[in-house]
Amino acid sequence: MTGDLVVPDAALGVVVFVHGSGSSRHSPRNRYVAGALNEGGLGTLLFDLLTPEEEFDRANVFDIELLAGRLLERTARVREQPETAGLPIGYFGASTGAAAALWAAAEPGNEVAAIVSRGGRPDLAGDRLAAVRAPTLLIVGGRDPVVVALNKEAQRRLRAENRIVVVPGATHLFEEPGALDAVADHAREWFVTHFRAVRPASK
Repeated sequence: MTGDLVVPDAALGVVVFVHGSGSSRHSPRNRYVAGALNEGGLGTLLFDLLTPEEEFDRANVFDIELLAGRLLERTARVREQPETAGLPIGYFGASTGAAAALWAAAEPGNEVAAIVSRGGRPDLAGDRLAAVRAPTLLIVGGRDPVVVALNKEAQRRLRAENRIVVVPGATHLFEEPGALDAVADHAREWFVTHFRAVRPASK
């Protein structure tokens, strides 16, 4: 599970990216958003949830409990690193990765300051949704009606602070002009706001 960690000077917190099915830490969309978060003073970690061998078994790609377990392992390592120790942690999940992020955030003792889902499948977190404590932002494309409906249903099961943002004209991968910029702007604002809320006396 190789990872790419970037921590700007005086970072407000670190966002761990959880990619979706068929993707990896090299996802151009996630790397674009990560760059925007770095410019906003946020640290980022992109890593692979599965080994190349494990990815051959498609069942692993949709095993949310397995993926969440890998995320919890990497989160513990982030908390141990000198450059990130003590920083608030957030999750940015895409597609099935959003379900893994929510599942992991619901784990007792795993303090997560904020979650952002991009075109996610939060419904796949199932009963874990009600146990999520972190403020959660669900970003969906306006031209992705099935996922919009699934996110609205998941929102009804969330008890933590949450909000849905629909990006007009965007499809599932947010490939339309300006769509990914909107995702990055909303994510940056959400993380900065909630990281500052848990670190009122931070740098």
